Amino acid sequence: MSASLSRPRVGVWLIGARGSVATTVVTGCAAVAAGLHPPTGMVTETPAFTDSGLPALSDLVFGGHDTVDCPLPKRAETLTTGGVLPPGVATAVAAELAAADREIRPGGPAPGDTRSEADLITAFAHDIRDFMHRHELERAVVVNVASTEPASHGPDAPLPASTLYALAALHAGCPYVNFTPSEGMHHPVAAREAERSGLPYAGRDGKTGQTLLRSVLGPMFTQRALTVRAWSGTNLLGGGDGAALSDPAAAAAKNAGKERVLADTLGTTPQGETHIDDVPALGDWKTAWDHIAFDGFLGTRMILQTTWQGCDSALAAPLVLDLARLTARAHESGLSGPLDALAFYFKDPVGDAPSGLAEQYEALIGFAGSLRGAGATGPGEEVGLRQGTGEGLEPGPAGQAKGTEGLR
Repeated sequence: MSASLSRPRVGVWLIGARGSVATTVVTGCAAVAAGLHPPTGMVTETPAFTDSGLPALSDLVFGGHDTVDCPLPKRAETLTTGGVLPPGVATAVAAELAAADREIRPGGPAPGDTRSEADLITAFAHDIRDFMHRHELERAVVVNVASTEPASHGPDAPLPASTLYALAALHAGCPYVNFTPSEGMHHPVAAREAERSGLPYAGRDGKTGQTLLRSVLGPMFTQRALTVRAWSGTNLLGGGDGAALSDPAAAAAKNAGKERVLADTLGTTPQGETHIDDVPALGDWKTAWDHIAFDGFLGTRMILQTTWQGCDSALAAPLVLDLARLTARAHESGLSGPLDALAFYFKDPVGDAPSGLAEQYEALIGFAGSLRGAGATGPGEEVGLRQGTGEGLEPGPAGQAKGTEGLR
């Protein structure tokens, strides 16, 4: 591993902690840490990140929120049956799965829940702080891996659940990563609090398949001076994501990031649309097909077609582990605000970052180098908060979280 085993432990608090991605994250982390499998897909385990001060996989402690009650060991059995997890791995790390499952708390808002938004934020933040206290953690990173939400509408609309969790992360003094297209920290209420919190954050929407390929092909066409006339795509997927994205509003939020990559890398928006179809029989497996019409020399018309078939959870899990480690190290180093250098992992990255994968990778490697010389939080500072940056985010009188003025 690239980090010293003597380093303090770090919490990873997963929103959607009993879903396929979260289960694969916990299982995979334990399996790689135990030497049962190599860290395939984990960029942070490549030589460029040696001595960057990242927490070791064996030092990560998992917990989270979810609205379902299927235990992680049972969920892992289901994923094994579906071919997502290799045979025998879930059994080998059953103790780690059970330990993580004991740290999962009820999420929300659930149907019939009468608590206000401020009450929910306070409750979620309490769960995170309690987790950190009981495990004596130096810090914890909150990562949203829940199903995609429809976009919220209008200033008077209720805050989406993803934003409630993002605000809870800030109130608990934790950096935040949004691996989903959901609003999360992008909501104006959360964005204002993030700016004043002094905490680092990253997102949104993990780039695992079709958009990863688009971020490579788009710059290729531009650099070779080939004119793209149309770019159409179709996604077939099942599982929880497929069901969630059958909602047109949720699909629109997902597709916005896919189309933005094309507009940014091509310098124009080509004709064509991207469609997402829910095919429950596919389970956690997805197929993405792209049809690209472009012009060559003397206007010769040509076509490129690509087909990407993969397991969504297996594609996402190593990225989530990378992001948790990098964000924890950024927090330890005293960084704050949007982590532009992590754009490599996202369809719609926060901050000011290029859209081409090669440029994003260069920025990420530069970030790894900067972490080598960065300092660490001293033992006298508050857990999860840089000194002097938590103003307005600590619990107020009677449990009311400060900084939530105007929440309904």
